[in-house]
Amino acid sequence: MDGRAGTPAAAGARRPGVPYPLVLVLLGALLAGAVTVAIAAGSVSVPPGQVWGILLHQVHPALAEPAWTPVRETIVVDVRLPRVLLAGVVGAGLAVTGMALQALVRNPLADPMLLGVSSGASVGAVLVVVFNLTLFGVFSLPVAAFLGALTALVAVYFLARSGGRMTTVRLVLAGVATAEVLSALAGFLVVTSNDPHKTQSALRWMLGGLAGTTWTVVWIPVGAVLVGTAVLLGVCRSLNLLLGGEEAAAALGLDVHRFRAALFVLVAVMIGTIVAVSGQIGFVGLIMPHVVRLLVGADHRRALPAAALLGASFLVAADLVARTVISPEEIPVGLLTALVGGPFFLWLMRRRTA
Repeated sequence: MDGRAGTPAAAGARRPGVPYPLVLVLLGALLAGAVTVAIAAGSVSVPPGQVWGILLHQVHPALAEPAWTPVRETIVVDVRLPRVLLAGVVGAGLAVTGMALQALVRNPLADPMLLGVSSGASVGAVLVVVFNLTLFGVFSLPVAAFLGALTALVAVYFLARSGGRMTTVRLVLAGVATAEVLSALAGFLVVTSNDPHKTQSALRWMLGGLAGTTWTVVWIPVGAVLVGTAVLLGVCRSLNLLLGGEEAAAALGLDVHRFRAALFVLVAVMIGTIVAVSGQIGFVGLIMPHVVRLLVGADHRRALPAAALLGASFLVAADLVARTVISPEEIPVGLLTALVGGPFFLWLMRRRTA
């Protein structure tokens, strides 16, 4: 594992220039702009002023005088807003978990999909789609995906442990092997299905997408990402200690193996919840942490809030492109993030080995 990014100096280092509060303000403005455009754009355009008027009117009727049609209000509140909110939450969650995971394994090339959690979620979701399982009603697919993610986590965790300890190398190898096996299983279920419509639905879910989002499924990932991010912010000091290496962290009083085990569970739960509602959306958790470190440094107290804002903006923008570039058809947003993230990953890999 390459530990050059994990020096003690890197934990607090940041590039001189724009003050941190201003960076957060700019990232917040970027997110607000992306959300506004994403809600306004579509087959029926809504002026940005009306978008904010409708949203303010929903908060309290006295904040904005209705000057729009009921159809536009329905489009904004019931169709586009839940999808944009979910895109922001998923992007923020992937970016935050990516940054935490890179610190936990001390590898800047780590991605939230490292643990094979997304592949486990895919198996659960494909089982529901292919066999039309409805045990949990409208929540059947998210619940099955979440259970699949947890199953993958348990498998990786026990495969990575040896002699009561869990090393980074064994974790990565266990995660990759588990992901390959589960991906093959999901693919097998898809290609052996006799219903072409179910096959297409399963494939689109595996490619990642936010189509058909409703308020019903938004609140679970919102809660998981908010709580998980709050916990990560609470253990920023321990994450920073890991940047200096296991021995240094242990010397400063951190129980490295117990801390890692607990954080792996937290990260996997967050990723499993996200993947359960959005499908597999890769590379967000790889790209955003590196961009954020260039802006504010590696200190997690600064980097995690910035990563959440930038990740949310990125995925809101990516989802906007996915649903408008070839409208009325829609591109799975996971394909777009892969097109952006794949070349970035290769460049980063060559840069780290140069």
